[in-house]
Amino acid sequence: MALIFSKGVALGDDTGEIQMPSTMESFITAGPPALESAQEAIRYATQEGAAGIDSGGRALIYDPAQVNLHSPLTTPNSLRDFIAFEDHARAGAARRGEELNPVWSERPIYYKGNHRAIAGPDVAVSIPAFTEALDFELEVACIIGRSIIDADEDEAAEAIFGFAIMNDWSARDIQKEEMSARLGPAKSKDFATSLGPFIVTADELGPHPKLAMRASVNGEVVCEANLGDARWTFPQMISYVSQGETVWPTDIYGSGTPFGGCLLDHDGPYLKAGDVVELQVEGLGSLRNQVILG
Repeated sequence: MALIFSKGVALGDDTGEIQMPSTMESFITAGPPALESAQEAIRYATQEGAAGIDSGGRALIYDPAQVNLHSPLTTPNSLRDFIAFEDHARAGAARRGEELNPVWSERPIYYKGNHRAIAGPDVAVSIPAFTEALDFELEVACIIGRSIIDADEDEAAEAIFGFAIMNDWSARDIQKEEMSARLGPAKSKDFATSLGPFIVTADELGPHPKLAMRASVNGEVVCEANLGDARWTFPQMISYVSQGETVWPTDIYGSGTPFGGCLLDHDGPYLKAGDVVELQVEGLGSLRNQVILG
């Protein structure tokens, strides 16, 4: 079953004896009992509550056009973003006049982003005053559902709650400067990450699904790829992070972008005020954001 649950969209609080947490963060942290309650609420809303209202006259089922979806997570425990696609990694090395570092093939490489700067679908993203090279990245986010430590890949797969589309906004001029000092990215990424429009649970898709991915700018397709082509899978990434440290519920793991899933891979031009970026992933919907002046 695919559970679609976003803050601001209620399934109905008065569905018999069913009680659910009010935020996705608390919902995920509550573990399997919360998911079971949600599944029961969906059954009630679509079967017993055939009229689409509860005993108090409140709606149980909404048409998507009737609601505004917020980011399904606004205060996750952490944000890690990987570089899991070899074609994008090799292109980056080539731009620097280098061969791809062998370390990339030995372990999944990631940076830690700002988990308190999450934007949702259809939210305007401001161009930071410090950059003249605003970019996006087409990614899939994996959300952790339970705590693990020192996990193998099978245990890591079982810890996955679900998946969503992710846009890793990037200031490429600042990123180039930061990484030339052999650290980062930091300021070049921390200003915004978009997530949404909803989370689809792992029981629907599996631990590392093969999903078609597409990125468009102002309606023009700039990238078509597939998550299944990533060199590193989410269970591998999660297992690696869990060695010697605890992985927590609501942690977000970004896949990184496939080649072409950002304007950097196309040598620009970069985004300007008024541009609309739309990311689409098979089964995960569409994540759309317009760029505005800060």
